Amino acid sequence: MIFIMFMGVQCTGWSKVHNRKLEFRLIGMAVLASLWISACAPVSAPVPSLPEAVLKQLPLTDYPDFTDDNDYHQLAQSIAMSLAYLQHLPQDRQILFGADSYSVAHLIRSLMFFNQIIQDQPSPDELNRVIRTYFRVYQSIGRQKEKNVLFTGYYEPLLHGSAVPGPGFTVPVYTRPADLVEIDLGAFAADLKGRTVVGKYTGRSVIPYPTRSGIRQQSDFDRIAPPVVWLKDEIDLFILQIQGSGRVVLKNGEQFNILYDGSNGRPYYSIGRLLIDQGRIPADKMSMQAIRTYLQENPQVAQSILDHNPRYIFFKKAQQGPLGALGQLLTPLRSLAVDRSLLPSAALAFISVPLPRVDPSGTIEKWEPYRGFALAQDAGSAIKGPGRIDLFMGHGNQAETAASHLKQSGALYFLVLNPAILPKSS
Repeated sequence: MIFIMFMGVQCTGWSKVHNRKLEFRLIGMAVLASLWISACAPVSAPVPSLPEAVLKQLPLTDYPDFTDDNDYHQLAQSIAMSLAYLQHLPQDRQILFGADSYSVAHLIRSLMFFNQIIQDQPSPDELNRVIRTYFRVYQSIGRQKEKNVLFTGYYEPLLHGSAVPGPGFTVPVYTRPADLVEIDLGAFAADLKGRTVVGKYTGRSVIPYPTRSGIRQQSDFDRIAPPVVWLKDEIDLFILQIQGSGRVVLKNGEQFNILYDGSNGRPYYSIGRLLIDQGRIPADKMSMQAIRTYLQENPQVAQSILDHNPRYIFFKKAQQGPLGALGQLLTPLRSLAVDRSLLPSAALAFISVPLPRVDPSGTIEKWEPYRGFALAQDAGSAIKGPGRIDLFMGHGNQAETAASHLKQSGALYFLVLNPAILPKSS
């Protein structure tokens, strides 16, 4: 089962003495963390200009039930990935939670504190008590009209490939082209900070990089972008580019990861939306499997449909993966792709959304409510605004089915340690 297989056993009864020991240990953990952080970094920094508050701080009366339906061990692994990212940032950099901001140092402190909580496998009641006592909770305002968050899923596809072109393996997976340049516009004007353009030099100018169809039609493109592997067809490449990373199996059984290594900078246009709008696939039947089936059964229009999306992704070979936008390993059901311009990267989140229960054959048995903690560790070209979240489902047949069918409304929260519980010396 896609999320049952990650489920862990939770403790159901703690004595008051045990609870009090945990509380003392947590307070000690917070003090030690704050002393360590304050010893190695400045404590303040200018607060950046604030966008519209896309996260709203909740009063205690509106806190949700923080029951987790998943495995604390994998949650701890995901927290470790966020900590690895944050510890390489300036400790006084400010992270926005809607209209409020917290330093990277405080975000580290919050994750360390929460990680200590879950080490003792707290019961749902104890977990909720600790969160209500020590944490501030922010809720995403969601989509403008629906007032909720739309959750989709992504996964790591397993693809068959060849190290060299040949019969049955004719589609190249290009590496980052030698002539591709990314220009940080913020280096030229302060009001362009955070914006980049992608293109290539031609004469004395930089022009936009070719579209998907332009790249495909350039016969010698492999001269500037040597393929990392060759796949069976354009549909496999399409799926790989949509997911952003994958695992490749060669004829000799060797496996390796291929990871995102840039794009041509063109906008992303949804193939699924095109097929719905053209009446080729009903909206209620849309999934990655449905797209694959349609393209395979209609080869005469497959390429024009694929070229509808001008965005093209380049890849590199790696020994481990998949990696998210933070450069850290993703954890199934514990890693989220978010709009990093609006929502706090690496922060602790809590989600509530229906997920499919998938059997080992890849068949959906039913949909069930799911609640669990996760970390904002990835991004995506289609993930824009406070009302769009992509949940990493893992790899394999079950993950593919779950990810390709997930398009459900739910709720998204972010948690951060309440600074009021910290000693004044921090």
